[in-house]
Amino acid sequence: MVSGWRSHTIGSLCDTGVAALQTGPFGSQLHASDYVDDGIPVVPTEAIHNRRIDHSVLPRVSPAKAQELERHRLVRGDILFARRGVQATGHIGFVREAEDGFLCGTGAIRLRIKSDDGYVNPNFLSHVLANPASVEWFKFHAIGATMPNLNEGIIRSFPLEIPPPAEQLAIAHILGTLDDKIELDRRMNETLEAMAKALFKSWFVDFDPVCAKAEGRDPGLPEDVAELFPSHLVDSELGEIPAGWEVGRLGEVADRVLEKVQDQTDWQDEPLIDLGRMPQRSIALHDWGLGAELTTSVTRFKVKDTLFGAIRPYFHKVGTAPVDGVTNVSVFVVRARRETDGPFVLMLASTDDVVDYATRVAKGTKMPVVSWPDFASYPLCVPPSEVRMAFGQVATPIVDRILGSVIETQLLAALRDTLLPELVSGELRVGAVGASIKEMTH
Repeated sequence: MVSGWRSHTIGSLCDTGVAALQTGPFGSQLHASDYVDDGIPVVPTEAIHNRRIDHSVLPRVSPAKAQELERHRLVRGDILFARRGVQATGHIGFVREAEDGFLCGTGAIRLRIKSDDGYVNPNFLSHVLANPASVEWFKFHAIGATMPNLNEGIIRSFPLEIPPPAEQLAIAHILGTLDDKIELDRRMNETLEAMAKALFKSWFVDFDPVCAKAEGRDPGLPEDVAELFPSHLVDSELGEIPAGWEVGRLGEVADRVLEKVQDQTDWQDEPLIDLGRMPQRSIALHDWGLGAELTTSVTRFKVKDTLFGAIRPYFHKVGTAPVDGVTNVSVFVVRARRETDGPFVLMLASTDDVVDYATRVAKGTKMPVVSWPDFASYPLCVPPSEVRMAFGQVATPIVDRILGSVIETQLLAALRDTLLPELVSGELRVGAVGASIKEMTH
């Protein structure tokens, strides 16, 4: 043990009043029927991963129901364990300011540092628990093979080494600086994605430039772009569409790429993006592994291909490939027939209408799957190539910035994951890396 560091378990911290564990509400206290469209977010198991809480999968309850569950209210600095299912393999979520006031879900266990004397810094502790060695410890001790479960007893027995308060703060600061930069990149990507989707909706769903010209208003576009849009709508089988635009199918602007890889040695070291690594409702794919995790049904994708989850309930998993890599047949690799149509196809595939369509035409009972012929038959209003190209000229720089940010995020995450186990174990002292991290993140 490093000099000045103290040996503990989570249980010993609880027994001395430093920390407290609390399992989320029982199923009898919180039902699916309690969820509402707008209200107080509840953190379920599937939202807990890699020290983060995924806001895209949070159900909500009414303020009245939240009041009933007040004892499960989260505060900044809380740590959540996913206690059941595949997530119950050591994944934790750290409650930041953005999640203050949320509720702990039925599939989680809350760890809270109660003492404010600085003996244990919750930020530091969250990094200890996110250490890959810690994840493996919880995976090994989880109960059950098919459906692993954690409980308070298992968490209480987790051993850890705690350095002096000043060193805890320094370690948390170094790792937190990297996490903050990663989070900043993620938020920037959310903003960029919203901009691209808003433009797509304006041009190709609401037909704003056409409507503006029809009403004699300035469409607010450069003159050469405005001239590409007609000045009136006409009736079609899809409803009113811009004059001169055609009713077509998704398969007319994009193909499914099925470049299967037969020899397993050919994909072992290639980046892997599968359904488990694709976030919901986000085109920015920040996470990938190695192809060695796959055994069969491997297909390749290239940078800027659109990846679409082809199994319900994963149709909301749509993203743009940040690297060349491999996936499996549960993910469609969709490639625009014209390179300049890439952003158009990406934004189209990520719309709620396409997701709803895939849900309707999917076949199967337990895990419904959409076939490519059915998916390619999605009906849409196909704008002229000049309009799609104009959209691409605006959207491509946005997508490129997202991809650049994703690559930076991956590099920062790799650095954090390298430093984390060495820092929290005392093998690497903070003075050796602090200045370098500050320089990299500014």
